[in-house]
Amino acid sequence: MEVNSVDQEWDLVIKPHDTVFNLHLKDVWNYRDLLWLLVRRDFVSFYKQTILGPIWFFIQPIFTTLVFTFVFGNLANIKTGAAPQPLFYLAGTIAWNYFADCLTKTSTVFRDNAAIFGKVYFPRLIMPLSIVFSNLVKFGVQFALFIVSYLYFFVKINYMGGAGVLQPNAYLLLFPVIMLLMAILGLGLGLIVTALTTKYRDLAFIVSFGMQLLMYATPVIYPLAAAPAKYRLLISLNPMSGLIETFKYGFLGTGQFYGGAFLYSIIASLCIFFIGLVVFNKVEKNFVDTI
Repeated sequence: MEVNSVDQEWDLVIKPHDTVFNLHLKDVWNYRDLLWLLVRRDFVSFYKQTILGPIWFFIQPIFTTLVFTFVFGNLANIKTGAAPQPLFYLAGTIAWNYFADCLTKTSTVFRDNAAIFGKVYFPRLIMPLSIVFSNLVKFGVQFALFIVSYLYFFVKINYMGGAGVLQPNAYLLLFPVIMLLMAILGLGLGLIVTALTTKYRDLAFIVSFGMQLLMYATPVIYPLAAAPAKYRLLISLNPMSGLIETFKYGFLGTGQFYGGAFLYSIIASLCIFFIGLVVFNKVEKNFVDTI
């Protein structure tokens, strides 16, 4: 008996390993529902069974800002320009925290989810992407705190005779671009590190410690112009420097816009992101054997 073949459309097709440049982005899109579930899980689990709940999202940047204002603003007397010091430190803190959280949490994806990866199939890239998006929700909450503080100081300076100057300018329109670049830079570096930690576990500890030191090599607590001239170029080689400096300049008017540094941040972020995707795609095929 002859059976007529019927074309069928399969949800999942198992194929042999192909080139590392095939990133399977179509599979990621097909599993977008899982991505949103993971984002919701990460956000809810952060404050579940806590007394203060989502208030913890506000406590960390507020206390960090107060400590920075006291230590670096009052004791060390580091000049932050004409903008109010608390607002200057709050802007740098929330921007740096988003990048740092994306990097540190992505850097342990393989180690933290080895049990899940070994039992069920889904695009492995979903997991680090969920970290980036869940941290974006956290950043959104903290950015709302920044906007409230910004409006308070704006009214205080312009209508109540308070000290300081706020000069928002057209560069704040680059804010979505800055956020995208911080996300892909943190994701790209995190993917590279998590791929290496499948063999070298020590890297996870180095990243956690190194992020604290790297913050001081980034204009978070000082304007780039306030750094010693002999170190300014070295600081500019940090891709986050151009992004945070532009973020502060657009909203606060503090410092200046460094076109070269910003362009460098764009190119470096895109290159690191692409390298991270390729390395992650190569390692995720057999990491279960080495984790």
